Amino acid sequence: MAHHIGLSSDHGIMYKFRHISWGLVFLIFAIAGIGFAALYSAAGGSFDPWASRQIMRFIVGVIGMFIIALIDVKWWYRLVWPAYFGGLLLLIIVEVMGHVGMGAQRWINLGFIQLQPSEVMKIAVVMALARYFHSATIDDMRRIYFLIIPAIIILAPVSLVMLQPDLGTSLMIIMAGAGMLFIAGASIWLFVAGAVAVAAIIPIAWYFVLHSYQKQRVLTFLDPESDPLGAGYHITQSKIALGSGGVSGRGFLEGTQSRLNFLPEKQTDFIFTLWAEEQGLLGGLLLLFLFGLVFAYGVWISTHCRNNFGRFLSLGLTINFSLYVFINIAMVMGLIPVVGAPLPLISYGGTSMLAALVGFGLIMSCSIHYDTKLTR
Repeated sequence: MAHHIGLSSDHGIMYKFRHISWGLVFLIFAIAGIGFAALYSAAGGSFDPWASRQIMRFIVGVIGMFIIALIDVKWWYRLVWPAYFGGLLLLIIVEVMGHVGMGAQRWINLGFIQLQPSEVMKIAVVMALARYFHSATIDDMRRIYFLIIPAIIILAPVSLVMLQPDLGTSLMIIMAGAGMLFIAGASIWLFVAGAVAVAAIIPIAWYFVLHSYQKQRVLTFLDPESDPLGAGYHITQSKIALGSGGVSGRGFLEGTQSRLNFLPEKQTDFIFTLWAEEQGLLGGLLLLFLFGLVFAYGVWISTHCRNNFGRFLSLGLTINFSLYVFINIAMVMGLIPVVGAPLPLISYGGTSMLAALVGFGLIMSCSIHYDTKLTR
């Protein structure tokens, strides 16, 4: 991770290309490769229907990632608000004419891809907060009125996503926003007050906000054995698959839970379970190790940025990525209630794959143009 002194926005494309974070690129390819193998296995040893499409999306996404990385971070600074309000507009369009799938209205059908605007919004929220906090001082962060706009930036998309309904993504946006507030230097008392407010709201949300299936997920989390063939089926089968993998796994294409179709949503939410059953504890730890290296790389890039926008953007996107990894793996292990959180670069899904690669492109742009001077 050698740091390149004097790399400015005035250098040519080839110079910038050589200074891309190639270690991070290698990790992205390694993780995505595991994803392709898992999707190939999920289809019973076939590239169709999942792996082939995922590979094509990855190729397109990687090209986009490199293009984003080579564009000076000052342009992303200028495009923050168009991206944010464009994302809000897409969320409104979903409410009006979105595609309904599995009882929820979350997608816009563009023909070649089912666009999920909430995935776009996760990145746009981090960008908007990075821009807002770019010129903030420690004193600003201690003033409650200064934090009103960040609260609106976070809660405006959350309210629209909740209408879909998509509680999982709503919570992810809130957590990513809270992470941005923390790294920008907000008072710890703000988080204490937030935790107290959440505790007070829980009973109200339970009776007036949560849908019946969301309540069922919480009850199932607390006691999955209460309905093992109904609401508790998903997590019960996931735990059986994780346990049956043992230390070294059953072997590639040899997972019985997925092969016999006991494992639900094995190509999306529960793909880590499929991988861990076939590759065992060691395979699961290898994947976690790769994710950990990605997190370390993102933090390292953030610490070397010389402008606050790049520092906040790269760290915020790294935290956002890592939250998804943690939530998905904790979910399939039964440590938290089941929520629809894909495993980045692994789970089948076009928008989540493209969103992850756009995020990495922005992180790399912050790395290449670490010494770009931005006007406050």
